[in-house]
Amino acid sequence: MRGRNGKRFGISGAMVMLLMMGCLTQAFAQFPSELWHEGKIVLVEGDTLKGLVKYDLPQNLVQYTARDNRTEAFSARKVLFFEIYDTSVRRYRQFFALPYMGMGTGADYKAPIFFELLTEGKMTLLCRESLETRMYNSSPYYGGYYNNSYSRVVLVHTYYLLDENGNISEFTGNKSDLLQRMGKKSEEVEKYMKENRLKYDDPYDFVRIVAYYNSLM
Repeated sequence: MRGRNGKRFGISGAMVMLLMMGCLTQAFAQFPSELWHEGKIVLVEGDTLKGLVKYDLPQNLVQYTARDNRTEAFSARKVLFFEIYDTSVRRYRQFFALPYMGMGTGADYKAPIFFELLTEGKMTLLCRESLETRMYNSSPYYGGYYNNSYSRVVLVHTYYLLDENGNISEFTGNKSDLLQRMGKKSEEVEKYMKENRLKYDDPYDFVRIVAYYNSLM
């Protein structure tokens, strides 16, 4: 059936429906930090708590629900590390409270901050995640006849490198900076990246790159 605008009405209407469906899907989608996971928390005092675990990295908090449904929250100052089994990726993930200056804490000294451990060795790769709302433009239809913008919540990863002296620095996102940190092994690593088509802005590729560098040491 044609509307007043003929075919254009039908196609643009379908595009609107697709956008609406995308928004609904996004609304019901849940990210790992919004879910409870089976896991454990090891406290600074030495206690180990096992049960359901939920984390909030921007606030540096981790929550724990015991078998009796009692819920407690702990700041990074009270936690050594926590571990969860993330069913969305089907693997265990470990987070450590490490001293770091920054992250909007307002402190001019190092304070415990939660980092996820991705791979460790001579160069240890750490990560923090957050949720951000970003605006996107839909594709124009017939030279701009149809156009719209929409917002979407996305998961953003920020990477950090930990050296053997315990110093943590945020990765700049610059390939040359990463290779410079690898010194004499940089050429081998760069060759490995090209042969395997690895990109440092892909989280899984980044882990493979750093793990390969550590295997050379």
